[in-house]
Amino acid sequence: MATWWRSSPQLGGREVALAALAGALLAVVLFWPLPLHLGTDIPLDLGDPLPQSWQVAWDGHALATQPLDFYQSNQFWPLPDSLAFSDALIGYTPAGLIGSGPHAAVVRYDLLFLFAFALAFLGGYLLARELGAPPWAAAVGGAAFACAPWRLEQGGHLHVLSSGGIPLTLFLLLRGWRRERPGLIVGGFAMAAWQMSLGFSLGLQLAYLLLILGAVAAAWWWRAGRPAIPRRLVVATLVGGALFAGASLVLARPYTRVLDAHPEAERTSVTIARYSGPPRMFLAASETSLVWGRATSGVRDGLRAVPEQTLFPGLAIVLLALAGLGWRGYPRPLRIGLGVGVLVLAVLSLGFQEDGAGRFLPYRLLYELLPGWQGIRVPGRLHTLTTLALALLAAGGAARAAAAVHTRRGRRAGAMVAAALVLAVLVEGSGFGIDRGGEALAGYPHPTVPKAPAGLAGLPAPLLQLPAAPEDNRRYLLWSTDGFPRMLNGRTSFEPSFFQDVLKATACFPDRGSVTRLREIGVRTVVVHTDRPAQRPVAPCPPAPSTAELGLERERRGPLLVYRLGG
Repeated sequence: MATWWRSSPQLGGREVALAALAGALLAVVLFWPLPLHLGTDIPLDLGDPLPQSWQVAWDGHALATQPLDFYQSNQFWPLPDSLAFSDALIGYTPAGLIGSGPHAAVVRYDLLFLFAFALAFLGGYLLARELGAPPWAAAVGGAAFACAPWRLEQGGHLHVLSSGGIPLTLFLLLRGWRRERPGLIVGGFAMAAWQMSLGFSLGLQLAYLLLILGAVAAAWWWRAGRPAIPRRLVVATLVGGALFAGASLVLARPYTRVLDAHPEAERTSVTIARYSGPPRMFLAASETSLVWGRATSGVRDGLRAVPEQTLFPGLAIVLLALAGLGWRGYPRPLRIGLGVGVLVLAVLSLGFQEDGAGRFLPYRLLYELLPGWQGIRVPGRLHTLTTLALALLAAGGAARAAAAVHTRRGRRAGAMVAAALVLAVLVEGSGFGIDRGGEALAGYPHPTVPKAPAGLAGLPAPLLQLPAAPEDNRRYLLWSTDGFPRMLNGRTSFEPSFFQDVLKATACFPDRGSVTRLREIGVRTVVVHTDRPAQRPVAPCPPAPSTAELGLERERRGPLLVYRLGG
């Protein structure tokens, strides 16, 4: 173990650059033909990618125009801290400074989507290399982490896909300590802070992982007789750790204010149980999967929350990981740790239930005891760490298989096996399967983004847009990147009670009660999208008064009915 600890491999700039280029090419190929439709199409579906496109756009807009009111976004006006109603992807703020409007927001999202996969490959590759895998085996590890089949169903969750900072953090910290480079150690904690800024769903996992690894390292140091540690490394670790902790606390403040102001935002045990599931989740792949989409449809159809419960890690990856448990290129404690980590994380990913034996699953301890953990809605997000451990073991399995072939049949045969293993992982993780309608695809789903109606931009704000179903609000948010007008509409992981009350009050708009309520709030304009399916009120609406009686001005703008309330 001591010998392995000192054997940090040589990594030249050329190798790192080639790995980064390979990750970029991999993302382009896997999600072709999305790169041909930047700005017009978006990955997977028209759900969460639309508000997440708005999030990054708002981050850049707020930094440039109102940095002291960064979290006071234009959605759910006039509620404060509305950007903190969900993970805000703050780490991508620099990208939000480039371009403006809905088209630029979609281009930005498409590129960040591809970037997330490329960075995951690079992070997995570098960490596997640092642990001892040869370059071609590390490529298997990088591909296994970035292209695990379960990621196909996460195409609408950029904050989940953006996990490359986790292996990069571990790589920088391990390399910094091995080579006694304080700058790399501080850089590792800075990378961890960046990962936290992309969202707490993965950031909290990384924080607790670092605490566990730190405790393991401290125990190993104690058992080794407490050898002397260079002071500069201790100082770098303390400074970097303080940087990470401080950044995490600053990022958490608006979210704690939101929880205090909006009890409905709490992730109750009922919510956690809804997104928890049985072990068969690990046999369910996305319906877009080329290899496993149809084969696992029977398992997938029995799940309650498909996007959160399709956790199939990939057969090729699992087989390689099993082989990696016996690869001597990793020290025995590391192999045991990775294997145990996979099992523990897999059990935790099941979450818990409110009744029966499932209520006693270990995840409940995390939910009830760990600070901040109640903010994580989906237990299956832990699958990110599961797939990282599997990917590192898979790199070892690839090295073991190729070395065996090399010994028996020569170097060329070993190289061919290595290339075949990379290809197997990539094919299994590709999304050239079937779409949600059951039709064959030529590539990963990339629906066209609806364009904003002419005449929507420039209307007096604050405004309310109707109808206001979730799929409508997602579109309104994206369209609002043209000027970011204040509006009551919004879309996050929870719906504020204030907005629910407004929608109830305006169910029969335009009527006297709804107009009075909106004027009390301060709304100046109501836009009715007549080309969108109308929401039916709970009770029949009485005959509507004339606009003159209500003191409204009405104007037709194509599919829009624009009501001006005055004030």
